[in-house]
Amino acid sequence: MSTTQLIRSEWPAFRRSGRLIALAAAGLIVIAVGLQFASGNRSGCDGPCRQLVSYDDTVVRDQFSFLHRDLGREGGITVRLTSMTGTITYPPPNHDQIVPGLVPWAKAGIVIKDGVRPGSRYAALMMTGGHGVRFQYDYTHDVAGRGGDVSQQSPRWLRLTRSGDNITGAESTDGRQWHTVASAKLDGLPDNVQVGLFATSPNNLTLRKAGLGGAMGQERHTQAVGVFDNVTLDGAAAGAWHSEPVGGASTADWEKRNPSRAVEKDGVITVSGSGDIGPSGDEGVKALLLGLPIGLIIVLIVAAHYGAALEAPSRRVIDARTIVVAAATFVTGLVAVGIVVPAGMAILKGNGILVPVPMLTGARVVTGLAVVLALCGIPAFGLGLRLRRGWTANLIGLSLIALPYTVATLPLLPDPVSEWLLRLTPAAGFAVQQTMTEYPQVTAHYAPSAGYFPLPWWAGLAVLGAYTVIVMWIAVGRKPVADTDWR
Repeated sequence: MSTTQLIRSEWPAFRRSGRLIALAAAGLIVIAVGLQFASGNRSGCDGPCRQLVSYDDTVVRDQFSFLHRDLGREGGITVRLTSMTGTITYPPPNHDQIVPGLVPWAKAGIVIKDGVRPGSRYAALMMTGGHGVRFQYDYTHDVAGRGGDVSQQSPRWLRLTRSGDNITGAESTDGRQWHTVASAKLDGLPDNVQVGLFATSPNNLTLRKAGLGGAMGQERHTQAVGVFDNVTLDGAAAGAWHSEPVGGASTADWEKRNPSRAVEKDGVITVSGSGDIGPSGDEGVKALLLGLPIGLIIVLIVAAHYGAALEAPSRRVIDARTIVVAAATFVTGLVAVGIVVPAGMAILKGNGILVPVPMLTGARVVTGLAVVLALCGIPAFGLGLRLRRGWTANLIGLSLIALPYTVATLPLLPDPVSEWLLRLTPAAGFAVQQTMTEYPQVTAHYAPSAGYFPLPWWAGLAVLGAYTVIVMWIAVGRKPVADTDWR
């Protein structure tokens, strides 16, 4: 009998009504939980929360106060930043005060930008709240200067110069001796761009303890204020400054009473702003997959009991039934995740929430999770085959795969413990659902409970694949079986 014929003949042995109903229930649970979450979440924005995409289709944030003028192909701006202060609203422990302070990535400085459209190309030189002077451009690029913590700094001179598509940032402590921080080439800049002063400040992120040492992120509105003098423009249009909030004004209750703005008086310019300029740190599709641990548990139980039901099969029969288990669990995952991810994103969009997941990334999540469920089903089948006791195999399989995944992705254990569980156990394979990218210049809770996995998706699959091979080798590789077509 050929391998294909053997696989076809083994399918009827698997498709007992109880197994098919269980796998259907696993898929329906994944779909129902994800769609229920999507239906119950609505935008807090005045209208849809717009997904902002930069010139290269990167999902970004671009919100700041901007005082600007036109600049031609040659020229620049030099300023002295005399002070930088800020405000944080209702921080812990009591959340009952508005206090002075700067978050680490609060920013105040100078910028050259392709217009005032959110998401357009830019290069900026700035002082930050906790990371010194930085040269940043096109959202994802960040270069450190010499300037240290703002609290330890005397006034700092900043300079940006443009020569065609090239932008260079330099800093100085006295306005005479200059240090070049970095240069960037922004291909395709128009002849006329905007140059000026800006300020912005991302939300203050703190972690609240939960579970057995886990953490949940909490964010609060902040504002940064930069004070500038000795402003010198070269190659810029004459006339008045133009002031506007790029990306829209903040709608936080506190800022409605204390709006961000730019004020010029006696040669001193004060710019206050809230928001951020940089890549998005959103968690993507994690919340749509809240039902996945339940579906995983059902898949493991089905596969383990199927393996335990076999008696003295041949090697070829084992191989054929392994393929049947993998195919059934793959299809279950493909259908469930293939429905919940696009449908959930569509529902969230209708509720005013746009999930920043590119099409190719979404396809990788759907296909990858189907592969992961198949790879999880195979060792569960092998454990059942080896131990001959379905519930014993269930206990080991659930402890080895489902338990680490579930407890690591909930805000239950300390973040380092969760990260190591997702590095060392078969649950590492679930890194295929990774949609977050860690950026040093973005403050976010980069932890499994927030949707961030410690391994890249391919490495997670490799770990899971290694466990699958080892378990199957233990289950059948050392066991002498007759190479017959016994069924």
